Amino acid sequence: MTETRTEDAALKTSWLPMVSLFLAQVLMSFNVAALPISLGGMVEDFGVPPTIASSTIVVYGLAVAALVMTGAKLGQRVGWVLIFRVVIVLFAGSSVMMILAPTVAWAIAGQAAAGAAAAIIVPALVALIAENYRGSQQATAIGALGSARAISGVSAFLIGGTLGTLVGWRPVFMIVLGIAVVVFILSFTLRGDRGNASIRIDLVAALLIGAAIVLLTLGFNNLNTWGALAATEGAPFSVFGLSPAPLFIVVGIMLGQGFFLWTRRRMANGRVPLIDLSIIDSPRERAAVYAMFIVVALEACVNFSIPLYIQIVQGRTPFDTSLAMMPFNLTVFITATLVVRFYKRYPPRTIGVFGFILTTVALVWLSIVVNNNWETFPTILGLFVFGVGQGALVTLVFNVLVTAAPAELAGDVGSLRGTTQNLASAVGTAVAGALLVSVLGISVGRAVVEHPELPPSLVAQVNMDDVNFISNDDLRVVLEGTDASPEQVDAAVAVNEESRLRTLKIGLLILAGISALAILPASRLPRYKPDEIPDPSPVAAGE
Repeated sequence: MTETRTEDAALKTSWLPMVSLFLAQVLMSFNVAALPISLGGMVEDFGVPPTIASSTIVVYGLAVAALVMTGAKLGQRVGWVLIFRVVIVLFAGSSVMMILAPTVAWAIAGQAAAGAAAAIIVPALVALIAENYRGSQQATAIGALGSARAISGVSAFLIGGTLGTLVGWRPVFMIVLGIAVVVFILSFTLRGDRGNASIRIDLVAALLIGAAIVLLTLGFNNLNTWGALAATEGAPFSVFGLSPAPLFIVVGIMLGQGFFLWTRRRMANGRVPLIDLSIIDSPRERAAVYAMFIVVALEACVNFSIPLYIQIVQGRTPFDTSLAMMPFNLTVFITATLVVRFYKRYPPRTIGVFGFILTTVALVWLSIVVNNNWETFPTILGLFVFGVGQGALVTLVFNVLVTAAPAELAGDVGSLRGTTQNLASAVGTAVAGALLVSVLGISVGRAVVEHPELPPSLVAQVNMDDVNFISNDDLRVVLEGTDASPEQVDAAVAVNEESRLRTLKIGLLILAGISALAILPASRLPRYKPDEIPDPSPVAAGE
């Protein structure tokens, strides 16, 4: 015990290694946040439709989600410090490709390389934290990763929006390149093992989980474009009239189940698996995974719904959106960093349940107070409360998984985190989009019936079957191509405003219901004693 405390005290003499890991998280998060800001510039530079330019985002996410488990095993084989430096160089190369890209194909390839690098960086961060820090300092380091994601999103919007307006989209990735160079230099302060060359990568499991993640991500992301059930005109193909999106989801789930069956069989035979499922053996650890999935999905829903409303409905700029989301992002950043101070006083179960209560109350509050004027104190207060719950939960559930696993399995925990977060983000965004569009369609249909001044002939000209979120100005442009009178145009705009606001309120209420249901898995999180500090060595028997 004395030796452990002496070692902890020695490790606390320097946070310099953590600076490298913190900036590596910033590197990935800044790159992801910069992509949506750069879409307009890429469309103009490359002369391609927005759907093609947005492939950079899709390719990055797919590469991370599909390769993260394989990346974790590769890190264990090669050694975390060495592989970390290699993939940081690869990430730097991807930013160079973005800066110099002559065509959109180069940009897509650049983000594919960035995603492949991130698939190794994600588990490497967890493994290197476990190797460089212990006890309460480790919990603080884990909280720093959560705060890095939030602050990166804010800075990317502010810096990227400014540069994109004044200079262009390419200089944004010069910042990414600069961060990569700094991370590489600071990586020489990290310590880690030399790896284990005897570790073999389970290729069958890698193919199963990779294909499952790709199909699930594509399926959920295209529920709107391809159709939630029947195939739309935008679907690449149909199966007996059915959309490929739900079929992809079903097949992805089946492949995921095949991955777990194969992995359990491999572990039973004493062979090294792609991911050690012992890290989710207990109900407490599985509860942490469920809670992580829900909290990330909720964050994705909010990050999709609110910018959609501000930019599309209110017709404001991405810079305005970043300012409106500032209370939420800054609160997540601060809470994710400070919540570790409560670990010695309250068990994870208490913090988890309280966190989901906060997010539930905040979403219900927002559904009541939200209106067409976003910058109101009640709305900002709702975002603040949601940010407190969100920041606490993201750090908490991650910390539970890390502290419950031995240090040698930290890479497996990191890969589980990466897979869960990327899949949850894709599912959250897709479900939010499908939900809002479906509710909007019902709301508009009912509103049209309630407004007799909008005749069926006019509704047919506007094509209400293809209802979607549209600004008032765009709707007026559409109505100019019809035989609508000025009074009818005003009535249609009023219907549009009422329906969109009602849709957002209903969507927030549904999210509140999901958040409330998440209290159940949160109630199964560990109940450590108030004076017990989690340790990265095996502690499962201690709870």
